[in-house]
Amino acid sequence: MVTGATTPTGETSTLTPAAVAAVEQRIRPYVRRTPVIEIDRADFGLPAGPLTLKLEQLQHSGSFKVRGAFANLLLRDIPAAGVTAASGGNHGAAVAYAAGVLGVPARIFVPEVSSAVKISRIRSYDADLVVEGATYSDAFAVSQRWAAASGAMPVHAFNQAETVLGAGTVGLELRQQAPHTGTVLAAIGGGGLLSGIATACDAGRDGGVRVVGVEPEGAPTMTEALAAGRPADAATGSVAVDSLAPRRVGELTFGVVSRRVHAVVLVEPGGCAALAALLSGRYVPEPGESVAVVISGANTGAVDLGR
Repeated sequence: MVTGATTPTGETSTLTPAAVAAVEQRIRPYVRRTPVIEIDRADFGLPAGPLTLKLEQLQHSGSFKVRGAFANLLLRDIPAAGVTAASGGNHGAAVAYAAGVLGVPARIFVPEVSSAVKISRIRSYDADLVVEGATYSDAFAVSQRWAAASGAMPVHAFNQAETVLGAGTVGLELRQQAPHTGTVLAAIGGGGLLSGIATACDAGRDGGVRVVGVEPEGAPTMTEALAAGRPADAATGSVAVDSLAPRRVGELTFGVVSRRVHAVVLVEPGGCAALAALLSGRYVPEPGESVAVVISGANTGAVDLGR
């Protein structure tokens, strides 16, 4: 458990390993069982030890987000107006992809800071794309107004039980593919992936897998929440802003992380953040500790450091 956190107020009772397993059965026809590779940490110039990489960047739409997207669309009642989502890019691409596969209308809102690669991917899935607002939080506010006016079903990027359970299927697969794993490192944006993996791995229990969250120094949303004992606004002023930078984490994800996650460390910047925690020494495994890292996304291009 991360120290310094108070009792969470988010409702987490429906988030269980059994629930993740049930969701995995529902979404299995639509998502890839992404591969893992087993290497030695010495290959990266680190002290020798076992390292498993879960290659989720090979997932449909380019990231793990499609798992939560399908979970939402398959488990919830979808109105005639379809669905809507706000995203820095990856979640929007995932919802657009899932909606296209299932024949559901979708309108996706992304902020102006979203990368051209992510915007192009969303457009390729024929969703109705709206680029508006300076940050994810701005795009989210616009999407909420659209949902209220249109009757479309919002698909939240992280603070939704189905989203967390869908993301948790990454952890379920990892446990099946690499049952020797003792510690899992995963990136944090809003906390959906980390919460899902912690749920699937039954982290925080005696003898369970340890789960470590990794987030950008320029977008320390979970770190700030844990320090405050509740979700709180955090500055998001780094090049990671388009992938790991909501203004605050959700009540739901905070509740899971504060109870089940071993630690949260800070690095730079996005889809490779979890691996960067190892390479930078922000997380130092014990000798012989079996570590797994989730490579969570591939939707990136050249970084504009002037942003």
